This record gives sequence, C-alpha cells and structure tokens, in this order.
Amino acid sequence: METISKAAVLARFGYALSDPTRAQILIDLAEAPNYPAALADKLAVSRQSISNHLACLRDCGLVSVVQEGRRSRYELAHPGLAHALGDLLGLVLQASEDHRPH
Repeated sequence: METISKAAVLARFGYALSDPTRAQILIDLAEAPNYPAALADKLAVSRQSISNHLACLRDCGLVSVVQEGRRSRYELAHPGLAHALGDLLGLVLQASEDHRPH
C-alpha cells in the first residue's frame, strides 16, 4: 500500500467536505452508520446522487461499506473521523462578507 503525504490526506478531506451533501453525509455517519436509501430520503436527494457521493467518500478513504446480505451499510472509515468532524464544527471561522468559495 502506497503511503500518501499529510498534505494529500488533508486535500482529500477538504475535497470531500467541499460539497454540502458529502459534508452532511459525513456529519450523519458520525452519529451512526446508515444505508444509502435512508440517507437519500433524509437529505432529499436521489439515490443515484447519494450513490455517487458515497463512492467519492469511499474513494477518499473517509467511509467504508459493510455488506449485510443484499444491503450495504455505510460508516465512517475510522472512529477518529467523528471526533475530527466535531472539532471542525466547533470552530468559528471568520470570513469577509464578500467572500465566495471557489
């Protein structure tokens, strides 16, 4: 297995968080594992959209899938991610009024 740099790890995390739907999926999975259909319903997005977001999060190494017969349950790939997300949510960031994310 190839070791990636710390900067690359943070870049993956940043990319995952750059989309509000993926960010919300991570927040939800920090609370408890869940199923794609339930996440789609909760976030009011299509199942195809949830599938694409989960694939991205899986490719970034942030979530893992547990097969349960014909169903797939998603959970955070590492328990420390829930703590990290909580820490990030606890930060108050200052941005100028006219700042627009890229």
